[in-house]
Amino acid sequence: MTPVLNDGPVLFLFMERTPTMKNFKTKILSNEEISPGYFRMKILTSGIAQHARPGQFIMFRVQRSLPPLLRRPFGIFQTGLLAPDCDGLPPREFLEILYKVVGSGTEIMSRLHEGDLVEVLGPLGKGFDLGDSGREKILVGGGIGLVPLYMLAQELTKTSHVRLLMGGRTRDDILAVTEFGRLGVETYVSTDDGSLGEEGFVTQVLERKLKKFPGASVYACGPMPMLDAVQKICRAHKVPLQVSLEALMACGVGACLGCVVKGSGHTEENPRYLCSCKEGPVFRAEQLDWGKLGDEQGFCEGCKS
Repeated sequence: MTPVLNDGPVLFLFMERTPTMKNFKTKILSNEEISPGYFRMKILTSGIAQHARPGQFIMFRVQRSLPPLLRRPFGIFQTGLLAPDCDGLPPREFLEILYKVVGSGTEIMSRLHEGDLVEVLGPLGKGFDLGDSGREKILVGGGIGLVPLYMLAQELTKTSHVRLLMGGRTRDDILAVTEFGRLGVETYVSTDDGSLGEEGFVTQVLERKLKKFPGASVYACGPMPMLDAVQKICRAHKVPLQVSLEALMACGVGACLGCVVKGSGHTEENPRYLCSCKEGPVFRAEQLDWGKLGDEQGFCEGCKS
């Protein structure tokens, strides 16, 4: 039985703690605006980088601040090691998150600086299955949804040719193109207004690529309308699809049931709910009941916060 602290009464929740999950206080190494309204934060960690897998996430909480009361979920963009402060010391471990300022919680985060204290719980959730080596891989990312795809691309490029289809409303929503390029990922950009790359939806590019590479596996993350369109395309082309859902979460460990989505075969008589934080956030497309996934499920990280 684990106490969960949120600057109020101690709540005892029954939760399964995985061997790699840690809750710790740490400090920010950097927090930079990389595009209007988008930030990249580097956080000092201990024991997360070596265990984090593509598609997993952390729960983030600002220290010494009552609002926001609840932690916020953020996909892990990348992990790594920094040079030690002096000879004889071990390298310093870090992780990075990308986030968009959309509410009070992320607005507070945007004002944090190097050295500020934060609290992190992670790594959490079920990540991506890398699939068959050598098979063509197509990644589809919409806006901030590209975050979990970077670590995935790092792994997939070791054994497969990887293409990234990146979409956004405007050029300001297109992030980390250079980083994916350095991995050797073949990147295609599209924007709704045509301000960068091809004009139109990223799903139009996916249609063309699947006609050219019918044996590909597809991985996607982004707004729910985009994911719904992607799954319809993949189902029509009979190709495997994994999606990472960006759900609202309160605990991140399956205790509060605030992030449940309806699974395939769900009915009122025989309900089938899946916890995005524990059984996801990555699901095979066929695990989900797409007809019953409402707009309230699949908000991007930090939405309404």
